[in-house]
Amino acid sequence: MPDLKLAKLPDRTPVKVTITVSPELHKALIAYQHAYRDAYNESDVEPLTELVPYMLKSFLDSDRGFAKARKKNRSATPDHAKVTLLGRGARGTSSAGS
Repeated sequence: MPDLKLAKLPDRTPVKVTITVSPELHKALIAYQHAYRDAYNESDVEPLTELVPYMLKSFLDSDRGFAKARKKNRSATPDHAKVTLLGRGARGTSSAGS
């Protein structure tokens, strides 16, 4: 094992996720885009494809119940995803998000 302070970087391959939202949620997301633009005095709105991943991460990071459950289980990865991870040469665990 190398004697480096920085651990090996986790897998950073983006995963595309497609969702369908209600008209009400879509309106709220559009309103959030504009509120974000105004809050940071930007001339253009950020695309939802850029904002939503950070919104989801912020939500998950702030959910104490989820953090407890994830810590207890130590892996919130579904079984079908674990097979994919193992198939990629991982050792059965993922350091992403740790």
